[in-house]
Amino acid sequence: MDHDTYEGVIGLEVHAHLLTKSKIFCGSSTEFGGEPNSHTCPTCMGLPGALPVLNKRVVDFAIRAGLATHCAINRKSVFARKNYFYPDLPKGYQISQYEEPLCTDGHLDVFDNGEKKRIRIKRIHMEEDAGKLVHETTIETSTYSLVDFNRSSVPLLEIVSEPDLRSPAEAILYLKMLRDILVYLEICDGNMEEGSFRCDANVSVRKRGAQEFGTRAELKNLNSFRYIERALEYEIERQIEVLEGGGEVVQETRLFNPSEDVTYSMRGKEEAHDYRYFPDPDLVPLMVDEGWVESIRAELPELPLEKMERFMNQYGLPRYDVEILTGDRALADYFEETVVLFPEAKTVSNWIMSELLRELKEGNVSPKEAPLRPARLAELLGLVKDNVISGKIGKEIFPDIYRTGASPRSYIQEKGLLQISDESALVETIDRILASHPNEVAEFRQGKEKLLGFFVGQAMKETKGKGNPKLLNELFLKRLKGE
Repeated sequence: MDHDTYEGVIGLEVHAHLLTKSKIFCGSSTEFGGEPNSHTCPTCMGLPGALPVLNKRVVDFAIRAGLATHCAINRKSVFARKNYFYPDLPKGYQISQYEEPLCTDGHLDVFDNGEKKRIRIKRIHMEEDAGKLVHETTIETSTYSLVDFNRSSVPLLEIVSEPDLRSPAEAILYLKMLRDILVYLEICDGNMEEGSFRCDANVSVRKRGAQEFGTRAELKNLNSFRYIERALEYEIERQIEVLEGGGEVVQETRLFNPSEDVTYSMRGKEEAHDYRYFPDPDLVPLMVDEGWVESIRAELPELPLEKMERFMNQYGLPRYDVEILTGDRALADYFEETVVLFPEAKTVSNWIMSELLRELKEGNVSPKEAPLRPARLAELLGLVKDNVISGKIGKEIFPDIYRTGASPRSYIQEKGLLQISDESALVETIDRILASHPNEVAEFRQGKEKLLGFFVGQAMKETKGKGNPKLLNELFLKRLKGE
């Protein structure tokens, strides 16, 4: 079966929780967790007589996202009721936007092996989240599904791409760039485990070169990059096999089972008319003027793609370094604060990507929370550069000074780790090593000059890493060449 004759066609619908303190249409808390049904009120519980009032902060955040993704910000947008019945939807409808969303016709650029690809964004609209079902709760001898309405009416942005993605790898690049942007904007924490950033994927396949799209399936509730990629890979292969076997792909909603790496049918795919959208009579149209938009535009931070380009141009860093450093706004800030104090960008980048990121990962903390602040890292790098300590010693003590946040200079003085750069202090060690290895000395003098590294290594062992490697190289050469 020649799968290379087919290509995938993928469009993504991303749902991002917004970092507001209160919900989109009421004053209840959006804090994650809490006792079930403790962050609720008559409005988000859908009780009779309770009316929604739009949270302006949600609109600010939605405009911010629209501007960052090159969308048109529509001066008029309308909230609509999306009608369906499910236990976690107390009103029997979800307040969303349909025919007149806030943001339309944007795009996002991603880079795959240095090649830029533009992914169009069809729309960004605001909506409220549903509640959450807690399944298989046993009370005495019976098993129940219970409803927690804490999440009900938490503000969401739904970001809908055009079907411009052609592979699971492209989809992941797009999602990672989109999440980075939302986190940079400080409107979403991007936490996929808590459901703050999740997506549905519309997937179809077609013969390469064909213009018409195939019948699509929708994959629901994907909340990790690894699961998204695996689900898309499986679904594309499944549809190709259906077509190659002479069958037809059915339009439906499917779920991904990560333990078996398969998707399975959940229900027939709904169309827009199934939801009976109509304008919400309790909410007037949202009118956004130019001044509102421009005031938000003026506050936009430097975004990931812009920062990547600047880091490459300003600091001369390779793309690999830049992609890691700018993948987290706090890490990019940490890097720049360090470079101001120790202006050797590549050295700073190397230490951050190796030593610092290892400690951050082990402690599961943000660069903002790192005990070792940029000034201390710059101090450490200065000591290595000035040959006060060797790079080897610097890396050995890094975990200690990271955890304590101590001054590297005070630490090495206290531990007696100052590098030995006094020639007279090293000569005795050098002579002793040469006397102990006459065969290697003879081989070196016969032309096997790579043995110089062996001699320096022996000296570093004897000095417990405190010997100045550059000076040791020079002194060994002098002795071995009889100078």
